[in-house]
Formats: sequence, structure tokens, C-alpha cells
Amino acid sequence: MKNQELAKIFFEIADYLEIDGVSFKPYAYRKVALLLENYKEDVAEIYRNGGLKALEEIPGVGEGIAKGIEEYLKTGRIKHFEDLKNKLPLKVDELLKVEGIGPKKIKTLYQKLGIKDLKDLTKAVKAHKIAPLFGFGEKTEKNIVQGLEFLKQNKGRFLLGDIMPTVKEIINSLKKQKEIKEISVAGSVRRQKETIGDIDILVVSENSKKTADFFVNLPEVKKVWAEGLTKCSVRLKMGFDVDLRMVKKESFGSALQYFTGSKEHNIATRKIAITKGLKLSEYGIFKGNKQIAGKTEEDVYNVLGLSYIAPELREDDGEIKAALNGFLPILVELKDIKGDLHCHSKPDEARHSNNAEKLIEEIAQKAIDLEYEYIGISDHTKFLKIDDGLDEKGLLKQHEIIEEINNKLKKQGIKFIILHGCEANILNDGSIDIKDEVLEKLDYVIAGVHSSMKMGQKEMTDRIVKAMQNPNVDIISHPTGRLINEREEYQMDFEKILEVAKETGTVLEINATPKRLDLNGFNIRRAKAKGIKMIINTDSHQKEHLSFMEYGVGQARRGWAEKGDIINTLSVEKLLDYFK
Repeated sequence: MKNQELAKIFFEIADYLEIDGVSFKPYAYRKVALLLENYKEDVAEIYRNGGLKALEEIPGVGEGIAKGIEEYLKTGRIKHFEDLKNKLPLKVDELLKVEGIGPKKIKTLYQKLGIKDLKDLTKAVKAHKIAPLFGFGEKTEKNIVQGLEFLKQNKGRFLLGDIMPTVKEIINSLKKQKEIKEISVAGSVRRQKETIGDIDILVVSENSKKTADFFVNLPEVKKVWAEGLTKCSVRLKMGFDVDLRMVKKESFGSALQYFTGSKEHNIATRKIAITKGLKLSEYGIFKGNKQIAGKTEEDVYNVLGLSYIAPELREDDGEIKAALNGFLPILVELKDIKGDLHCHSKPDEARHSNNAEKLIEEIAQKAIDLEYEYIGISDHTKFLKIDDGLDEKGLLKQHEIIEEINNKLKKQGIKFIILHGCEANILNDGSIDIKDEVLEKLDYVIAGVHSSMKMGQKEMTDRIVKAMQNPNVDIISHPTGRLINEREEYQMDFEKILEVAKETGTVLEINATPKRLDLNGFNIRRAKAKGIKMIINTDSHQKEHLSFMEYGVGQARRGWAEKGDIINTLSVEKLLDYFK
């Protein structure tokens, strides 16, 4: 599928257009890019079947963008994009990775200081040339310094959610090859780590030569590093490497266990094997020269005297001891999730339109397709003017709309309910930007920090504590505020936050958006240890983002979370009882 490649290009075109001062067009390109990121139909297939006209029928795709898609499918390039890059010789994607720098600031930095890339930006920061610029200042310059340092620490790592669609496409393509009998992704992807360096895929093939040839010629491949009968290595167009390893059927389980890792977990399991007079490797478990296990991972762990350990737990962080003693958690699964309470119904393309009811119905239908029992609409509130946050009047109007839709669903005999909440803003003093008498009318209230994120530890802790002590606040969204590879957590006393969450019954969110995954695994485990309830939400800003739930569940599993720790595994009746 070319969808991901085109989405990336259209996001970049939008950024370049904004830097160039073009009105309206950046919005159109971003709208289509967001759609393509999660569009299930392959645009290449759509074009093959229906040509330019079929492309124009994709929501939000006009004649100009359709011609751009056609050009890319035919030639692998878009001349308009190349002309933009030649006109503005900037490495926009590099600069945008620095927290606090958007297209408008990039434009100023280029016009005033000639900054084209991270190297230029680093030099300008060291020379203290940025603070004097209009609209910047000392604080912005300091933030840029921190952002550059953060990027340096996380160089070469990709977000799990960014690469996973491509990984799935490759796996699905390989599965269609009749000579492949077994297949699995391994490594940090299988362990659901937040960021990924490269990808490992294992297969059992009846024709290794044919499998290797097929793999290195996949359309996603940019460069072939090595091609052999046991291993192939390639670089994808997205910028990361993939290794395909072809193993024997009798060794598939042990190879999968070995290449899934982590390194520390593997060292621990090999030590156990040695104490039993055995040898454990990617080829199997051997007693002398005889292989006694290796076909499945379950066999490997059983021979070692361990319960099967889920990949997400394999970090040598207590899972070995728990497996030896039969105390491994029964981890939450995607199928346990009955609904998603953090869904925004006002994406960019509809903020100023009157089709609020239609948007909510579309989200509900997507949730029904996912076999959920309920969905929660939680739009931003008035403090966030940039997101057209709803005021008290707007929330009450939305409440009426949701009641009307629920009545319609009931009349149609559909057993599904839309719950009404909001994502209110925790102001600097810890108060909420919506009056309590309106919050009381909602099914639940999410509250989050969306401003002044550089507060000191005491101030930020007191701010969030006060919000949790508001009896109308049920959930704290993205509790630590981090953005993976972009922004560190708030300075706050998380232990104090946990204590107050326990006292007040406040639920902490595991935000499934790939760049957040907040709480992280360590903090999930801390919350679980204190008996604090959590919720896995997608924070979706378009219906396709509901699919992010799998990343939130993966994160919960890395934090040893069980079904009982996560409140959106409850039926809607029990969920509402919990909030009451």
C-alpha cells in the first residue's frame, strides 16, 4: 500500500506551504494525510480500478490532490513537492521534531537567521541568536536547547504506532506466499516497546530462495543490505531496517523466543538452562546433542520449569521469578475492551460546520464495528481556543445531540450507547475551566494539563492534586504529559499523584496515542501496585484513530495490567456505577 508514503509526503507539503505563506492549501493536504494514515483501501488499487475519477471520490481529495496521487503512483515523485523543496531548501521534517517549533517559527528562523536544518539550529542556539527574535525570547530558546538534547538522546528510534502499519503490510504480504508455513514479528515490536530501532521477522519456508526473492523486492524496500537463504536485510523507504530470518520448523519456537528478547531476559533464561544441564539457543533446547524442545515457545518455557511469559513482560524485571512461582499476571487483552471514553468529535474539517450530529454518529458506527458496547465523546473545553473548545452552553447543546442519537439507536434496536463527557482543562491553579453545575450533568469528566507545562515540581503536583480533589473529575488524561521523542514528562511528584488518586478514586489514563503512550509501563506498574484504577483511551481526533487502542493495550500489558485494573473492561452499567 502507498497510503503511508503519500500521507507522509502530504504532511510535508502542508508544512512547506505554510512556511511559504500559502493560505488554505496546508489545511487541505493535512486533512487528506490524516485520512490516508488510517485508510483501509489501498489508493493504488483504487486508482487501478477507477482512475483519477475514483481518487476524487475519496473524502477530501479534490482534483489537484488526486492528480498528485496519480503522479506519485506513476512516477514515484510529485513535481509540486520537489519544486517546493527547491524553493525552500529546508529540512522541515528535521526541524519540526524539536518541541515548540512549528512551521511559522521555522519560517522566521529561515528568513532571519538562514536556519535550514538541525545543524544550523544548534549553532544559532549556542550563539544565543534565537532569543532576540520577535516572538521567541529566552524561554523559547531554552526550550529549543532542551528539545535538541532530547532529540539527540532518542536519535534513530521510530514510534511503534508509526511503523506498525507498514510492518503489518509486510507480514500480510508474506503470509500470502504459499511456501511460508509459519510467520511472526519478533524483537521490540513484539514486546510492544514504545520506540523501535529495527524490525525482525521470522518465517518457516519450504522454499527459502523464493521467499528471499519476494521479500527483497517488496515495494516498501529502498535498499537491500544482504540477501541469503537464512537471512535477508533491507532498508525501507520509511527509513528503518527489516531483517527476515528463515528458520527450521523444529526451531521456530526457540528462534522466536531468542529474537523476541530482551537481551536481559534471554541471559536469565539461558542461566536457568545451564543450572538444569541444558543448552538454550535460537536453535532449540539441547541435552547433550539431542534437541528436546524448540518447536514452540511454550515448550521452551515448560522445559525450563517456567510458565509461558508474554512477550510484553520479557525485560528481566521480575517476570522470571513470577513464572517460577506461578504468579504471572493474566494480562488484559484487546478483546477485553468494551469502550473508549476519550474521543474528540470535532476534527479540523468540521470545527466550523453544523454537522456535529453526523460526526458523532460516524464515531459511534466505528465503535460498533469494533464490537464495543459504548463510546464516550470528550471534546476539549473552552480554555483551548485553538481547538474550538466547548463552553458550558456548547456542552449542554452537545448533551442534547447525544441524547437524540441514543434515542435513535434504541429505536433501531441497536444495543450500544454514547456516553457524554469532556476533556476539561486543568488551569494553573488546579481549577477546571468549566463550571461544576455543568460538569455534574455529564456522564464522566476527563481533565488534563494542556498549558504551562514547564511549571516547577511542587506547583505542577499541587495543580493536578487539586483537580483530582474536584468531585466532578473522574479521569486524568495523559497524566505525565510526555510526548515520546519530543517532550519529557512534567516535573511532578508522581508518588503524591498516586496517593491522591487512591484517596479520591480518580482514574489514571493510559493514553494510546502512539506519540503519548502515557502512562508508561513503569508508572502503570506503580499504579497497579497501589490498587489505582486505570482506563485505556485512544484520545482519537478522527474515527480511524480508534484503532490506536491496540497500542494502549500493549502498553498496559508492559505494565503488568490485568483486566480488573482497567475500568473500560466493565459493562456500561458497572462503569457508570463506578463513576457515581
